[in-house]
Amino acid sequence: MLASDEIKNRDIVVVSQQPWDTDIGSTCKNIAAEFSRNNRVLYVNNALDRRAWLKERAEPKVQKRIAVIRGKEKGVVNIQPNLWNLYPNCIAESINWIKIRSVFDRLNKRNNRLFARSIQDAINELGFKNVILFNDNDIFRPFYLKDFLKPDISVYLFRDVMLGVDYWKFHGKDLEPALIAKSDVCVTNTEYIARYCRQFNPESYRVGQGCNLDMFRIPEHKVVPIDMADIPGPVIGYVGALVSLRLDVEILAHIATERPDWSLVLVGPEDGVFRDSRLHHIKNVYFLGTKRPDELPAYINMFDVCLNPQVVNETTIGNYPLKIDEYLALGKPVVATKTEGMSIFADDTYLAETKEEYVTLIERAMREDNAGIAKERRIVALSHSWENMVKAIYRVINDFSARRRSMKAK
Repeated sequence: MLASDEIKNRDIVVVSQQPWDTDIGSTCKNIAAEFSRNNRVLYVNNALDRRAWLKERAEPKVQKRIAVIRGKEKGVVNIQPNLWNLYPNCIAESINWIKIRSVFDRLNKRNNRLFARSIQDAINELGFKNVILFNDNDIFRPFYLKDFLKPDISVYLFRDVMLGVDYWKFHGKDLEPALIAKSDVCVTNTEYIARYCRQFNPESYRVGQGCNLDMFRIPEHKVVPIDMADIPGPVIGYVGALVSLRLDVEILAHIATERPDWSLVLVGPEDGVFRDSRLHHIKNVYFLGTKRPDELPAYINMFDVCLNPQVVNETTIGNYPLKIDEYLALGKPVVATKTEGMSIFADDTYLAETKEEYVTLIERAMREDNAGIAKERRIVALSHSWENMVKAIYRVINDFSARRRSMKAK
């Protein structure tokens, strides 16, 4: 019998790297909102850390957390029906700089204990029972929550390879496998990550990825952004953070120098490597800077071909590239670096293994593009909805719960 893709009238506690009041889009916030359609959900912000208390206390978000810690404001805030946000009433010590593992572990357990106590108080206040604990890709802060909260089931969502980032690397290389192993089930957005998780926990499954695509619609008429009005076509473009950990400067430089008749448009904030790169000295490369999320569709609509020129490393090789769905939702042809994470889009994009292939595939993408293919691309993107992702998570939970009941009955 197939597992049901519905869970209703359950109590779910969600912890994440990203607090609810984050200024950027959040996979976990969207998942929590989808959970709350039929369940009660408590979304937990991370605890205020000592460094922020000392150095960022003038910031409004830090002031809010301090007010909760001092008992001047309530920590549990109702966001919408069935969905609450918790500001923990504790301070977490800033400990990631500690390299002695035993000392780090002891202090991390203390941080977790205080964090769990605040969550348990909120659980009691809301009357939650037999909770599902859902951890969105946070390794350190919720490491001991299963031990302290004793949920009915614990779920770890692994959607980004964190160990390629310096902050997570030193302690994460040991704690991440241990967290995967101690979770009841792990869910991932790519098969590459699911295989990695199965080394430590056989209950690891790919559930896909959801996306917010309401803004990304194929327009009847293009709206030309002011700073693109004088850029000649054809336009080859990228939208997103220009970060050297993830993007290959040399691929972009090769495209621009090999085809000076193309305009290479890059929309997004730059890291130091990009700011100092030779791209700024190539006359057909245009850096347009950071834009509001609601402005991005207008820029993408001006592109003849969209790019995702990733560096292949441990951070990018298996990660799900969300921007591909945004490009496809607008019907655009996409040329991207061939990685295992991109394999889900193999039939709908052009995948390059070398910088030379990028030029060839961009030419092919422009040549083959038409309105019919554009509509097909949009259908593919829209299938990657939050509803479908959460249904897949529910199936994993229900299947695990059914097998656990069966084993107990024996």
